[in-house]
Amino acid sequence: MKDSTLLSHVGRDPASTRGTVNMPVYRASTILFPSQEAYDKRGERRYDDVCYGSFGTPTTFALTDAVNALEGGAGSVVMSSGLAGCTMAILPFVSAGDHLLVPDSVYGPTRGFCDLLLRRFGVETTYYDPTLGAEIEALIKANTRVVFTEAPGSLTFEMQDIPAIAGAAHRQGCVVLMDNTWATPLYFKALAHGVDISIQAATKYMSGHSDLVMGIATARTRDLYLRLKDTAALMGEITSPDDCYLVLRGLRSMPARMRAQQESALTIARWLEARPEVERVLYPPLESDPGHALWKRDFTGAGALFGVLLPKVPGPALAAMMDKYRYFGIGASWGGYESLVLACRPGRTVSRWDDSAHTLLRFSIGLEDTDDLLADLEDGFRRLNTAL
Repeated sequence: MKDSTLLSHVGRDPASTRGTVNMPVYRASTILFPSQEAYDKRGERRYDDVCYGSFGTPTTFALTDAVNALEGGAGSVVMSSGLAGCTMAILPFVSAGDHLLVPDSVYGPTRGFCDLLLRRFGVETTYYDPTLGAEIEALIKANTRVVFTEAPGSLTFEMQDIPAIAGAAHRQGCVVLMDNTWATPLYFKALAHGVDISIQAATKYMSGHSDLVMGIATARTRDLYLRLKDTAALMGEITSPDDCYLVLRGLRSMPARMRAQQESALTIARWLEARPEVERVLYPPLESDPGHALWKRDFTGAGALFGVLLPKVPGPALAAMMDKYRYFGIGASWGGYESLVLACRPGRTVSRWDDSAHTLLRFSIGLEDTDDLLADLEDGFRRLNTAL
């Protein structure tokens, strides 16, 4: 079964919901049991059946079943945000005195969690060059428990050789985690490429409508799933059934949305690449991108998020270009139906990023007509050149 067909049918059962096509929204805190004995045994199936609202309702389980089927996993956990998906995936596997490896291009808040919270609890983080493959094995210590990955990297879009990294990590007994929000399991099957836990910010493409915040983590094995679910439950991680319903609805159209957005993004990225104002476009589907070969080998498609590197632009000139876009809103999220742009300053530890020499813009391409977006960008460059 193709993924687009799967996403049209999984996570719903009209026979059990009086014929409704969509899973209803089940809101609940208290769950009633037919007997004291049934209540006393509720813990035996606390993650597989409805036993208390914070562990999930039928709406929650419909979403996790759908994502689990798409990922090819043994169990999925829904959490309150994409960042919670990352942090809750790390916590089950590290204790005081342990060590983890994190790519230098990781999502900024994940870096903050490692630097500010894990450090307080005695967990050491080493940031590694995201372009390392099997060579990462040399960085693994006796106390290394987790190797975190993200491909492509946040803001700067470096590709990672996930199978090579996973192979090296597993040889040393490490758990491999991946933030796979950019490609989603629609375009990259992280678990099939050696990852142990695949993380999604469902806020982005899975929702697709810029109206909720959610994270989902999917484990490769039942044991990994239970460790992940136990940690999330102990931390009080819950999500509303209303938001679960909205993400489940978003999954139905995700293949069509991402296909259209990918097509527009590649057209726009090629157009930008040819502009005299642009030094480089950071987008793995482009043949000029250093990560293109890895992307083409492992991925079946691309997210519509990419970076554009300009020579250093003075603030007033940058504002003249960006503030008057008609269709590109200035906002921090991405993956919705609307196009966005944001000036970024990557944080780096082992690889240098010179903010004094470059201006980095991040574009998220939505569902607007490509010609309208190109005209908007053309007008922006005209304003930029006038202001310089």
